[in-house]
Amino acid sequence: MAETGKRPARDERRAHFGWWTAIASRWADCDAYGHVNNATYYSWFDTALTTMAIERGVLRAPGQTSIGPTSIGLCIASGCEFVAPIGFPETVEVGVRIGRIGNSSLRYELAIFRAGVEEPAAVCHFTHVFVDAATRKGVPLTAPQKAAIADLVL
Repeated sequence: MAETGKRPARDERRAHFGWWTAIASRWADCDAYGHVNNATYYSWFDTALTTMAIERGVLRAPGQTSIGPTSIGLCIASGCEFVAPIGFPETVEVGVRIGRIGNSSLRYELAIFRAGVEEPAAVCHFTHVFVDAATRKGVPLTAPQKAAIADLVL
């Protein structure tokens, strides 16, 4: 992603991402031009990121209070580069990696790929700052949280 001195969005490839999920486009996702609306890309990114974070124990599932971390991640920054259109019906594959593990923040980097295509359709990033769920005061990431995603720092 160009703003961090990394490769341009068009040069991202599947091998640059370590966690994956598939998402099907819906007819309702398309705009008047026949392609998936840009807001839907963000929804897919958010779905992939949150699924990975819950799966790995970085975040707890909604309504889950007895197990898992007591912190939540609040998005403080995001950005997206749209490279190629997606339509309906298509199944996309969303790859996730960790761009940076901070003391109390994570930078997630994601890309959407059309099934079987090596070049991305969109590349994005989110920065989450972790806060206590009740007080909203900043808290450091725990050692288990950091360990759960260490393999995704690519």
